[in-house]
Parts: sequence; C-alpha cells; structure tokens
Amino acid sequence: MDETEEQLPKGIVPIDIAKEVRTSFLDYSMSVIVSRALPDVRDGFKPVHRRIIYAMNNLGMHADKPFKKSARIVGDVIGKYHPHGDSAVYDAMVRLAQDFNIRYPLIDGHGNFGSIDGDMAAAMRYTEARMSKIAMEMVKDINKNTVDFMPNYDGEEIEPVVLPAKFPNLLVNGTTGIAVGMATNIPPHNLCEVIDACLALAKDPDLSIIDLMTDYIQGPDFPTGAQILGKSGIKKAYETGNGSVTIRSKCEIEEMGNGRHRIIVSEIPYQVNKATMVEKIADLVKNKTIEGISDIRDESNREGIRVVIELKRDVIPEVILNNLYKLTPLQSRFSINMLALNNGVPQILSIKEMISLYVDHQIEIIKRRTQFDLDKARDRIHILQGLSVAINNIDDIIELIKTSSNNEEASNRLMENYDLSQKQAKAILDMRLQRLTGLERDKIEEEIKQLDALIAELESILASHEKVVEIMEKELLDVKARYGDERRTEILIGQFDIEDEDLIPKEDIVISLTMNGYIKRVNLDTYRTQNRGGKGVRGMSTHEDDIVSNLLTTTTHIDILFFTNAGKVYRMRGYQIPEYSRQHKGIPVINLLNIEKEEKVMAMLALDKYDDLFLLFVTKKGLVKRVSTKEFENIRQNGKIAITLNEDDELFGVKVTGGNDEIIIASSLGKVVRFNEQDVRAMGRNAMGVRGIDVQGGYVVGAATSYEGDYVLSISANGYGKMTKIDEYRLTNRGGKGVLTLNATERVGDLVALRVVKGDEDLIIVTDKGTILRIPLTQVAILGRNTQGVRVIRLDDGQEIASIEVAEHEEEETEVASEETPSEQKDIDKEG
Repeated sequence: MDETEEQLPKGIVPIDIAKEVRTSFLDYSMSVIVSRALPDVRDGFKPVHRRIIYAMNNLGMHADKPFKKSARIVGDVIGKYHPHGDSAVYDAMVRLAQDFNIRYPLIDGHGNFGSIDGDMAAAMRYTEARMSKIAMEMVKDINKNTVDFMPNYDGEEIEPVVLPAKFPNLLVNGTTGIAVGMATNIPPHNLCEVIDACLALAKDPDLSIIDLMTDYIQGPDFPTGAQILGKSGIKKAYETGNGSVTIRSKCEIEEMGNGRHRIIVSEIPYQVNKATMVEKIADLVKNKTIEGISDIRDESNREGIRVVIELKRDVIPEVILNNLYKLTPLQSRFSINMLALNNGVPQILSIKEMISLYVDHQIEIIKRRTQFDLDKARDRIHILQGLSVAINNIDDIIELIKTSSNNEEASNRLMENYDLSQKQAKAILDMRLQRLTGLERDKIEEEIKQLDALIAELESILASHEKVVEIMEKELLDVKARYGDERRTEILIGQFDIEDEDLIPKEDIVISLTMNGYIKRVNLDTYRTQNRGGKGVRGMSTHEDDIVSNLLTTTTHIDILFFTNAGKVYRMRGYQIPEYSRQHKGIPVINLLNIEKEEKVMAMLALDKYDDLFLLFVTKKGLVKRVSTKEFENIRQNGKIAITLNEDDELFGVKVTGGNDEIIIASSLGKVVRFNEQDVRAMGRNAMGVRGIDVQGGYVVGAATSYEGDYVLSISANGYGKMTKIDEYRLTNRGGKGVLTLNATERVGDLVALRVVKGDEDLIIVTDKGTILRIPLTQVAILGRNTQGVRVIRLDDGQEIASIEVAEHEEEETEVASEETPSEQKDIDKEG
C-alpha cells in the first residue's frame, strides 16, 4: 500500500482527478441535456415547462376556473417537482403566457407579463394565471394511464415522464434552449397545417418532405407574423434539421402629399425587440448612416404593432426601406436547429421524423387509454355479474350472510358456493338493500349489456391499427376546429432573390476628385461640423501642386456619371469607387474609367432614373445644351459623346432638370444670369449648344436650377461668401452678361463657386491644400447681391478655395472651436 494512502483518514479513498473531472462533467452534461435544456419530441416540453403545466393541472387552475397567484404556482413547482431557483421557474412560466413568444399560449396570464418591447413581467406576487384552453389538451386523459410516471426529486411525489399532448406542441409552439455542447432552436408553426401533415403522414408513411411542404406545411408561422423570404432555407431545415430563414418586417409605403412618404411597420420578425429596433433606426438616422428620415414614432397599442417612419421630401421610400432591411432588425435571420430528445437521446430530426414520432406517441396514448378504459369496463362488468348472481339468489345469500360469524367467513362462503371472485363477494357484502329492488335489477342488466358492447368495441380498437388512426384523426381534427387559425407569416416566393449589389451596404458617401485625377470614396460621417471661422480638419493628402476639383455627396447604389473636359460621359456605381480614409489621396481615376490621357473629369453627377428628365450642359465659355437623360441610359465602357465642343472650350458642369426649370449660371467675374430652361431647345448628344452667358473673358464657375432652394450661395477664392435671396436675381434672356452676385475685389478674390441652397444645409469647403471644413449654412450671412460677403474660412497665405459641396445638415457637437474671438468675428462680419 502507498505510504500516502496509509496516512489518509478512514473512509477517504484517493482517485485520479482527471478521471473524476471527466466523469463528473459527462454526468453534468447529460443532466443538463436530458433534464433541463432540451425538449422531448413527443410533447415538446422541457422538464420545467412540463412540471409547470402538470402542477397547474393538479392545483385545479383550469381554463374555466378563477385566476390564482403566480407565486402559488411557482412555489408548488419548486416544492414538488423542480428544485431550482424561483426566478427560473417564473421566467419559464411567463414565456408560456406571452403571445409574442408563443404561437398558441399555454398560460392565460392576468397582469403584467412583459411586452414585445423587452419590458419585464411584474413580480410573481402581483401576477395571476391559469391554464389556457389549449393547454388543457396537453394533460387530457393523463389520469387514464396514458403516460408513465416517475418519482420526483425527493421520492415523495410522482410526476409524468411526458404529457399526453393532444396536439403537436413541439412544432406548433417551437422551443429554444442551450445545453452543453448542443443547442436547439425550433420555430413555431401553424396548428392547422401541422395537424393536416400529421394525419397525412399517419395515412401514408411514405410521404416525402417535399410532399409535406407542398401540400401541408408551408413553413414556420411566427406569432409576430412578418414575412419569410423564400423556401430554400425552410427546405434545408426540414430535410436536414439545420438551416435558417430570413424574416422581414411587413411594411407599407403611404403617400403623405407634397412629395413625402411614410413607411408603416405593422409586423416585425420573431424575437425582435421592438423598442431596440426603433432605437437602432434612430441611431442610424442620427449617425447619417441612413438619410432621408424625418421622424420615427411608435404608435403601437393593444390592436397591434404600428411603427411610423416619416421620410423627407423627394426621398425615394423604396431606397430607405431597403437600407432599413439591410442595417436594422427590420430584417433578421432565424437559425433553425431541430434538436430534441428521442427516447432520452438528443437527436437532430427532420420535420418528417418529428411528425412521425409525434404520431407514434399519439397512437401509443390512444392504445393505453383504450386499454385503461377496457380494463375499467371489464372490472365493472365483473362486479355487476356478481351483483346479478346475488339478486337472483337473494334469499339464500341473505341466509348465508346471517349464519356467518364474520365478514371473512361470509366472503369465503359466497366465493365457494356461487363461484364468485373476492371482488364480487366484497361488492355483494357492501351492497345496500335498495339495490335489491326490481328496478335496480333491470338497471344492472342494462348496464351489463352496455358494457358488453363497450368491451367489444374497445377490443376491436386495440386489434385494429386503422381504427386507432381514425380515432387520432377525429381527435386532432377536433383540436384543429377549436383552436386552429389563419397563417400569420407570409412566405414570399420569387421576391427574395438578392443580387450581389444588394449585399453591399447602402451608405451616404462623399466622392472627391483632384485636378490631377485622383479619386476616392469616403463615408459622409467622416466630416464633422465645425464653427464658421474654424481652421478645419485635414481632409486628404494630395500630391504636390494637386488640388481638389470636384466633390459629390451621394450614395453607394446610384449611378455616377463622369463628364470630361472633352465632352464625353462615363458611368460607374457609387460603391465601385474605392473607399479610403479621409487623409488618403485616392487612386488615379484613369484606373477606373476608360478615358484618354488628355481627358480630365470636370463634373460628376448622381443619377438613379432616366425617364422624363433632361441634362443641362454648361461649358467654360458659357454655352449651354439640353439633352434628354434617355440618351445616356446605356453607356458603353469606353464612354459616349455628351456634347460637341469648340477647340478653345471645355465642359464645366451638368445639371439634371425636369423640363421647366429656371437655370442660373455664374461667371468668375461675379455675374449671374437666370433664365427658363425652355429657352434652350432639346438637342441631340452631338450638338454644340447655344450661348447661356457672356463670360466677358472670364469663365463659368457655377450652374444651378432654381428649384434647388431659396438662396444663392456665392463663395470667393479668398474664403468670403454669402447667401442672397434668389428673388433678387430677375429672369433675363439667356446669353446676356448677367447681374452682379458678388463684388469680386482683390481682397475678396474671384468668384469660385455658386450654388442654389435651402439655407439649412451644411457647407463643405475644400481648399487647394486639401483642407476640408464643414459648417452650417445658418452661420453664413444673408446679404444683398451687390455685397462682398463675409469670411467663412480663414486661409493660410497662398491658400485658396478649390471647390465646395452642400450636404444635408447633421446635428453634431463642434469639433474645432473658432480660433477668432467674438470681437474678431464681428470685425470680419463688418468687412462684408
């Protein structure tokens, strides 16, 4: 014997710790798997749910009885059957009462049992509960020896191993659970569909899964409704036991008038927290990940879910909705893992196997119930036959009993003289004298006849599988008639195919292009708002002598048209432009577009439709041309001719017009013309155009349409700017010199950019050194046409403004405070 063992106290045995840990962990794992986390395929219950329903049945908390405190139920379950924490039992009970979690709730709750917004249920001392009507079907005939019972944890009570379950609860209500090394996640289904499938499979066990899906079970049917995209995921899950489905909220687009729409969400995916979903949408709007939403309201009530998402004017609602589907829980995936206990063994099951095992369970229940009724009938008729013998020999039997010394002697003499059993003898001795009347004798004879017929019927049922199936069919159809309802979840066929492009997140982006032809895409959120007069943040690193020449705010899933100085046009999608950091210089645009070396991109345009619109071309020398957008719908890889140009001219920009817009064109000398676009007749792509403005030796620096806003924004090369009411610019004939919009002195500099704005947007300014500043337009002064403007950005020596862009205003905290004192800014304002 080892010396160490000799020193151990009596009764302590040394063991190998590695073996003990392995054995103990396996024991624990099996306990969790079998006794806690996984459902039985027959009744669809985990032990805690089974014990809750069984305890409520024993407490008489039936659907037609008054409510009782939840604490009473929890206490009974814990004390008799489930020795775990009260919160765990109460949480399990609460889930059975939540109609947004359970397709057919098994508990009728009274009080606060939580909400789809994630609100917790009230404490168990406040809430009350009873069994729902359909829950009564789970325990029906449980007292007829239909299921096996086992001792409870302390051996003082017994509990059912499984419930009779008169409807297929596992598929109908589904379940979820995490065990050790395995998990289950079974979706709920429609009661009518599952019952029809059960009956069909019982009649024809050779039915395939495709047959079941085609004729009976369409797919999961969630309590919250919504829509399932396609059947491929359903088919895989039903065949293999593993798969996933995409669930999409049910949304409708409504018109509000004035070019505005709203999205109404009436159903959401299963197990999605509505409040969290609304918060997620709000965060995306706040962070500018999704733009175009003006308001979000949750108008849900007892009648159902109603989340209202109001959109801004002229926003395409389908684009917003697709973004919401991609970026929020409005669309989510539900993973299916059909794992359940089959004879106590964890097994991944196909839907056919699940249905088949449930059918087998019901057949077993009917047989055991029939056998119970048969045994009871036989016992009863046996007693009645003994009573009949006693009545027919009543005088002799009375004399026999009178002459017997005690009950035991009387019983023995009855069994010996009349060939009776002990039960019959006891029944005779217990018989009351009133049973000796002639009427009672007739009743006994009639009951014997009825029992003879019943016994024959019960024996025929047990001898015929077909009759058992017929009974099961009748009972299931009765459950279907009483509790069945319409399908809630719609399955979309042929509307769920997602192209590769749809898999790319839709984002608001800024596309920048330098004079030397470097291009990149940056998320719009990268540029944060600063105060007017701030120094700005470094927007990009440009090559020496390179400056930013074009800036476009758009989205990833819209066509970007590139117009070159040579009058050609090329097309790309926004997401096809590489995304880089704010400081990155980008890549040469020649790597993306099939342009010639001498060509240079002068304008970028975002276009998402080509019907009933026009493109207005403006050249540096002031020529204009109007062309239908349909001319540019199909652009080849090597581009198309967009406008024919004179040798000394090149393209300045392009605007999208509706056919009756007013055009505003500005020259570098600070002059502006305003005319109706119909003054320019529609032409073909190869036309040269007509004069729009007399640039007087200068060049065009701005082109816009009046519908874009109420103010004209003018920015000079030296960082001065202003907004002027558009009404101050009178309509003139095209081709004139125009009216003054900014007094271009030496200190102010030439006019470098002009835009038509609403006045509540943000102004993004890019300098020729690559610095970017974003300020609200509300910080830019509104002044008359003949003024110089105020300083909007402080420039270093030798630095000038290269280009600007106007973007939707975003509410953010100031990143860099103005470096000028209030008095300095006051002096700057006076310079205007």
